[in-house]
Amino acid sequence: MSSMPPPKPAAHQQQPQQQQRPDKMNHISALDEPYPSPTALDQATTVHTQGNFRIASRKLPILKSDPIEAMSARLGIPVPEMIFGDNLLSVTHIPTGWSIAFTAEPALDLVDKTGEKMLRVAYAGEWSSSRERTSAGISEVVKPYDWSYTTSYRGSETSTSTSTPSGTIRKHKLARSPTTPPIPLGLLRRRDPILFHDEVVLYESELDDNGISVLTVKVRVMEHRMLLLCRLFMRLDNVLVRVRDTRVYVDFDIDLVIREYLAREDSFANLKRNLLMDGLMPDAITVALRDANQVAHLLPVVEQVLESVSLRDS
Repeated sequence: MSSMPPPKPAAHQQQPQQQQRPDKMNHISALDEPYPSPTALDQATTVHTQGNFRIASRKLPILKSDPIEAMSARLGIPVPEMIFGDNLLSVTHIPTGWSIAFTAEPALDLVDKTGEKMLRVAYAGEWSSSRERTSAGISEVVKPYDWSYTTSYRGSETSTSTSTPSGTIRKHKLARSPTTPPIPLGLLRRRDPILFHDEVVLYESELDDNGISVLTVKVRVMEHRMLLLCRLFMRLDNVLVRVRDTRVYVDFDIDLVIREYLAREDSFANLKRNLLMDGLMPDAITVALRDANQVAHLLPVVEQVLESVSLRDS
């Protein structure tokens, strides 16, 4: 009879091997943890290179108290409850250095701070009570900034210049042009293998339980092309729904970048009515109102901007 195999080491005896892993950022740590070091940020960044382009993404926890206070001071407004200030999604053209990046702070810097675009909540009485204010004063704006955190952010572009063989200077910057083609949705619907994909959240607020405002960025990269979508979804219950999309399309074969900005919005009542006309039952409507993918196509377009830049040598 063969002898039994030796017993496996106890779990507590194997722990020293697990501790040999490289150091990583501790996602559950003290509120006064210092800012992430450049090395820690680099370690948390995933990079994919396709053609002449480098796509980078980074996902880290919600900011600690000190960075939040510093960001609020720079912006001049309170930041959303969930602020991912270290998160990033960027696209860089390696030969020219042109790039476009999506991060939270510049997006929040475009939130209206003048009070001209203020929204009022539907349940003014409840809001007033929760703020220990009288109902007589609720006709005034609730906060002195756009507390819905609506932004027209289209990414932070780094434009560059290069010299041509003839000695002229070429400026690489996204710009409107009558010759800019639309984003080829037909090509993007093809079932090409996805070589890289990711999604990051930049900020999110529940608008003091009156809805939601969330800014996300996602990307998918195929062999010949890629598409990035930065989407703001803002729903103020019983008042208004907004979807603001920035799409960045890259053709790797000809180094062409197309950016489309599309702003949609409608009243909460109109959107519910359209969902009902689509045949949704009340419970399904409630679910749909929480999902931008289910409602975006029903919202009227209020603004559209198409830009492009050619980065190939010429």
